[in-house]
Order: sequence, then C-alpha cells, then structure tokens
Amino acid sequence: MTPGDSATSSAQARWPVLLAAGLFGIAVAEVAVAVIGSAVAGMTWNEAWDHFVVTNAAMGLSFPIGGVLVAWHRPRNPVGWLLLAAGIGHATTAAIVPLAEAGVRDGWPGGLIRTLVTVASWAWPWSIGLCLPLILQLFPDGRPVFRRLMWATVVTSPLFALEMGTSPDPVVAGISGYLIIHADLDPLWTAVEVRGLAAIAVGLVALVVRYQRGDERRRRQLLWLMQAVLLVLIVLVPWGVLQNAPVYVLLAIPLIPAAMTVAILRHQLLDIRLVLSRTVLYALLTAVVVASYVGLVALLDNVMRREAGLGSSAAVTVLIAVGFNPVRVRLQRIVDRIVYGDRADPVRAVSRVGARLDTGLPGVLEAVREALRLPFAALRTDDTEVAACGAPPELLHTIPLTYGGVRVGEVVIGLRAGEKRLGGPDRAVLELLAAPLSVAVHAVALSEQLQRSREALVVAREEERRRLRRDLHDGLGPVLTGVTFKADAAGNLLATDPGNARALLTELRTETAQAIDDIRRLVYDLRPPALDDLGLAGAIRQRAAQLERPGLTVRVEAAGLPALPAAVEAAAYRIAVEALTNAVRHSSAGRVRIRIHADGHPAAHHLRVEVADDGGGSGAWRPGVGMRSMRERAAELGGTCIAGPEPTGGRVTATLPLAAT
Repeated sequence: MTPGDSATSSAQARWPVLLAAGLFGIAVAEVAVAVIGSAVAGMTWNEAWDHFVVTNAAMGLSFPIGGVLVAWHRPRNPVGWLLLAAGIGHATTAAIVPLAEAGVRDGWPGGLIRTLVTVASWAWPWSIGLCLPLILQLFPDGRPVFRRLMWATVVTSPLFALEMGTSPDPVVAGISGYLIIHADLDPLWTAVEVRGLAAIAVGLVALVVRYQRGDERRRRQLLWLMQAVLLVLIVLVPWGVLQNAPVYVLLAIPLIPAAMTVAILRHQLLDIRLVLSRTVLYALLTAVVVASYVGLVALLDNVMRREAGLGSSAAVTVLIAVGFNPVRVRLQRIVDRIVYGDRADPVRAVSRVGARLDTGLPGVLEAVREALRLPFAALRTDDTEVAACGAPPELLHTIPLTYGGVRVGEVVIGLRAGEKRLGGPDRAVLELLAAPLSVAVHAVALSEQLQRSREALVVAREEERRRLRRDLHDGLGPVLTGVTFKADAAGNLLATDPGNARALLTELRTETAQAIDDIRRLVYDLRPPALDDLGLAGAIRQRAAQLERPGLTVRVEAAGLPALPAAVEAAAYRIAVEALTNAVRHSSAGRVRIRIHADGHPAAHHLRVEVADDGGGSGAWRPGVGMRSMRERAAELGGTCIAGPEPTGGRVTATLPLAAT
C-alpha cells in the first residue's frame, strides 16, 4: 500500500464520523435555539408544553445522542443514521415554534411566519412516518427481514407527512402554513393512518422473527428494546386512555433510542432478563391491582354504599392488600419461568433432563440449556470437550460430575449477560442436575469402553484365525499332501520294488510324526492340554520342571483352588508361565515362587496369581511383548496385572475376576 492509498483509506474511514458529528451538532444547535427562543419569545412553561416544544426538544436531543454513538462505532448500521434523522426532524420543529411565536409578537412579515410554520409542520412527521418504522424493521443489525415491505414503507412514507403538513389546523397563534388542503380527504387520511399502523406492525413482526431465529446475543439485544417499549407502554397506555392526557407522558419515548444504543453497543451491560422479568412482573401487578380496584369499587359501591350505607374504599383496600401477595407470587413464578426456565422448580428441570437421556450427550445439554435458559453448556471429560451447545460467553462456571465417588467429568455453563457469578437458585438446580449428567457421562464412557473391547475382541479373533489358517495352510497342509503322495507311491512300488516302498514308508512315518507334532502345537496354542490332563497347578508344575536349571528352584503353591472357568484358568496359566519364563531368562534369580489362590474362598470373587523371584535388577522393567501379553490377558477378563522390580527382586501380580466370567 502506497502513502497515497493509506491517506485515501484514512479519509474514507473518517468521513462517517465527521458526518455523524455534523448531524449531531445540527440537532444540538436546534435544541439550543428551541430553549433560548422560548425564553426570548416569552413563552411560559405551560405554553412550551402545550406547543410540544419541550417534548420535541427532548426527542430532538435523545434520538441524536443514540444515533451519533451508533453511527460513530457502527457506521455501516443504518439504525444510527435513522436515529439522527428522527432527532433532527423533532429538533427542527422544536426550534421553529418559538421563532414563529416571537415573529407573531414582534410583527415579522406574515410570509416569513407562514414559511416557518410550514417547515415546522413538515419536519417532525418524517420521524414518525419514515424513521421509526424503518428503525423497527432494521434493528439491531441493519439488515431487513422483509425487504419488499421495507421499500413499501419508504415509498409510502410521504403520505403521513402530506397529511400532517397540509392540515388546516393552526400551529402557532392561529397561523397555518402554506400548502394547506381544505378539501374533504377523510378516506385518504384514514388509509394513511392504516398505512402507519401497518408499517409499525411490520416492524414488530420483524422483531419477533429476529428473536425466534436469533442466537443468544441477538435475543439479548432485542430484549433491551422490548424492555424500553414495555416501559413506554406502561407510561403511555394508562394515561393515554384518559381524556386530556398530559403531554409530558411523551418524555418516556426517549427510552427507546437509549435502549437501542445500549443493545447495539453494550448489550451485555446488565442482565436484561432479570430487569425484564421484574418489569413484566410489576407491570402485571399494577394492571391487576388497578383493574381489581376499579372493579371492586364499582361492585361494592352498589352493594355497600346504597344498601348498607357504608363507604367502599376501605373494604376494597383491605381486600387488595390480602390478595396482593398470592397474586404477586403466582405472577413471579410465571414470569420467572418464561425468562429463567425451570430454575424455581428443580424437580421439573431434572425430569426434563432425564427425559432426554436417550438422545445422547448433546440432547442432554440442550435440555439443561432449555431448563435454565442458559447461553452455553458443555461437557468435558479428561480436559476434552465431548459435547457443547450454544455460544460460550466471557464468564463460565464449572460443576464437577462424580459417579461412585470418582470424578467422571465436569459440566461447564455460561453465565447470563450481566451476571458476575452463578446465583444460588441456579447453583442448586445445577448441582441437582449433576446426578443425571454424571449417569449420562458414565454410561457414554462405558459404552465407548464396551465398543473398544468389542473391536479388540474382533481384531484378536481375526488375527487368531489368520494365524491358524497360515499354520494349517503353510505348515500342516503341505506335510499331509506329501504324506498322501508318498503313500500312493509306496503302494505302487510295493509289488515291483519292495525296497523303495519300505524306504518311502519310513519317510512317511517320519512326516506323519511331524504332522502330529504340528497338530499338538496348534492345540497347545489354543489351550494347553496339560490343563485338561493335570489341572492348573499340575500344568504349572510341569512347565516349571521343564524350565528349572542348576541353581534355580521353582516353588508352586496352588492348593485348594475352586473350580475355575476355562477362560480364567487359561489366562492364569499363560500369565504364570510367561512370568516364570521372564524370571528364568532375564534375571539371576535363585528362587522363584508361584502362588495362586482365590480370595474369599469358597465364595471366591478373584483369582490372584503372584510370581516373585529374588533376582537383582536396576531400574524399571522395559515393556516388551511378554509384559504386554500378560496385561492384555488380564484386561480381557476385566482384571489387572502389575509387574515390576522390588527391593527383594521382581514380582508379577495378576488379579482375575471370577464373578464376571
């Protein structure tokens, strides 16, 4: 990039900031003119309220403040620019009305005053007819949900400005502006009103669609706007239904741009769910109390005042006070369930999670998130994330998962925006949910172990079959084929050449004996025949006698053994013989002791095989084929095998379960 390109890029980055600052300056200047002009024109406080100078000035300042912040930090988001435009429209009207009042008092030319009134009449409607619907349709990211309806809003927006700007009603001191229409256009203006309501409705529907489709961040942004709209409705609706409602209730409208600004720039500032929950609760309580009071007053007025001659206000107050707390508790539960899920009902939360155990860990986590309305949940085992759902926030909380006193993993949940730590109710529910989560994690781990064991068994079985096939095909097969051919040859020579026939028969006997040895070797590899002939203790003693040499004594202790399953017997024999062979070959032992016993006999649960020698050695044993073979044979049965040096020599200890076989 050249210096010229860098300067161009920097200038392009600065112009939105400068434009936003300039528009904000215009709005501030107009609000200042409105304040100063009102004082100069001698308008009283009530006159300023009645001419909407105060409310227009408040909106003309609050909307641009939010707009300049959004446009400054998010220049590509049109919401900021629309807020600036809406504010300038209100500020323009607020600034012109005092000037027109001063012009009437000081005798300014009538054309100038009417021009000012015309501008004031046409300035603010654009904020209501164009900017506000577009803001609702584009909030919070600036992308429309219904693009065609958005353009329809833009195209039809001049109709509302036309209705307000051409109204013959005087704006200032009985003076109307130019472009007045005196014709009866009530059907057109009714259509314009319907259009305005439809544009607002489209914006509200767009917000609902965004909430349903949005992620956790998008929903929190929309909740900020929902909170502001709710507060505005709480202020405007009760007083709006009254005749001659005070103008100052319009000062609640600036809450909307304030909420939009926070939602776009700092949506994680507070736990908006908690704020909205309390607002909804007390709004409903207020509505219930007001409705109850009005209804009871109307009812008791007839019953008590006319018939009993008593006042009803005291009785109504007592009834409301008695019924207020149960209603509050009930409403609190309803609102909390909407915002926080089943946090107040741990049994329901556990039932929901339990019902999803058959869907796997992702389904269980999703149930946890739904039960507590959490932004993120994950399961970890051995520092590995095995399942997760949602987007992780900045603050996380970890809860250990234990099964049978052993830690099997941990559940990690994301704190809601605005929360610095996990609340007591959430902690209690999550600790209760830890039990089914632990069961799920343990079950998944067992399932994975079982699958690995099955795979290992299949591999071992196929390898054994391959070895048998190779031994039969490459070893025993050719020998038996040769025996067949030589038997045929000897039969052919028996009458004509008895000498050669006798020689062939001698070779035939030798090869047959070799084939028998091969068959015995294969049988021994499958299961040593000595186990069936001599039993476990006798077979080990026989093998020990074969391995004994001068200076080495092998002692076998295996008395009183119960009837052993074939798999345990074969594994114990292989492990004992392998350990004995290693002691004979790789140590300078003078004595080797083999002890085989069943613990808790006669109700035996484990068979223990111990092979100890007094041979010296240095350092740990290097793992080899023999050690790996012993461990694998024990693990196949669910047992363990520990081998290594000790101060007095070497020791191999294998524990084989009997109940599982």
